[in-house]
Amino acid sequence: MIVIQNVGSSSPARIKRQWVKRIKWGVLLGLMVLIYGSHAPLITLTKVDGQVPFNPSSCVVMIELAKLLVSLVTLVLTGGTSASRAASRLAFVAPYAVPAILYALNNNLVVLMQAYMDPSSFQVLSNLKIASTALLYSFCLGKRLQPAQWLGLGLLMLAGVCHSYSSLDLELPDRVEAEEVQRLHITAWGLFLVLMYCCVSGLAAVYTEGILKSQKLPLSLQNLYLYMFGVAINGLSSFFSVASDKGFLEGYSWVVWIIIAGQAANGLLMSVVLKHGSGITRLFVISCSMLVNALLSWAILGLQLTPLFPVPVAMIGLAAYLYYR
Repeated sequence: MIVIQNVGSSSPARIKRQWVKRIKWGVLLGLMVLIYGSHAPLITLTKVDGQVPFNPSSCVVMIELAKLLVSLVTLVLTGGTSASRAASRLAFVAPYAVPAILYALNNNLVVLMQAYMDPSSFQVLSNLKIASTALLYSFCLGKRLQPAQWLGLGLLMLAGVCHSYSSLDLELPDRVEAEEVQRLHITAWGLFLVLMYCCVSGLAAVYTEGILKSQKLPLSLQNLYLYMFGVAINGLSSFFSVASDKGFLEGYSWVVWIIIAGQAANGLLMSVVLKHGSGITRLFVISCSMLVNALLSWAILGLQLTPLFPVPVAMIGLAAYLYYR
């Protein structure tokens, strides 16, 4: 009788805590989807005469620097400086260099692949990173997924392919035959590079999740280590880059600063997801952001949605149901 009374009396409080937790996660994930989805339209709004007026590599450095400063301030405000002194040995810090190296490698792969395939082919094939991330998540972290969850991830990947494919303009205009041949193309070397890109992307996400969860350190301190290497590696890349003749802050507008603030916030929120959730949730966030991107492009830029747009929407919804039910 006493046990029943205790369970009954604590049940409403427990249910309330669960709902509060769900609402917090819903707000966090919704904000991430909005930031991810608005990135491309905001980049388009910055263009002058069809060209981006700022140095993209400097923008990446500023995003990493913003995340580093926020992490440092958060660490100080939460009283985590004592933990930083205890965990400042090389054995604690060095593993956080790996994600920065992997992400820097992927950024260079994206540039390199442009010579071996057209952007539309890359957009379609890059959805393979969902499969690579799921496989690495299962093998490296020992997470056993149910058949329904694998089916859900398969649907998620197909939804990305469907969305990418539906946005392609496959109607060949009356142009020179040579131009028509160059519209969609991919070489064997390009296919190898895109597979490497997907594997590195999945490995970066899985490794970051593993290191965040394995070390019992404050998240703000772990972020400090992550973005310290991010600033260093991307700063060196920007310094030695000869691809742009623009100054470091040349061409910055209020839209660019919004992009920097949004991407910095997204990176910090993603750390929360990887620390307390999973990398699979990250895949659903990215997939949902494609739909937000399409809607914002329609509302802000006046682009037309294709009749196939509801198909990936339904597929992503079904994938989420199968995975999280």
